[in-house]
Amino acid sequence: MLGGPAPVRRFLPDLISLIESRAINPGKVFDLELPLADAADGYRAMDDRRAIKVLLHP
Repeated sequence: MLGGPAPVRRFLPDLISLIESRAINPGKVFDLELPLADAADGYRAMDDRRAIKVLLHP
């Protein structure tokens, strides 16, 4: 089995659109939701291993 760089940027716009239209639920990916103003706290939570992925709301 081989691995390599994931082409995330290619898929991201379509995935964001599906999330915004509620066609898919990213809840299984994001385990912490914070307002955008608290983005630094989100990074700290991931660094401290208190969160895997943080969803920031505008």
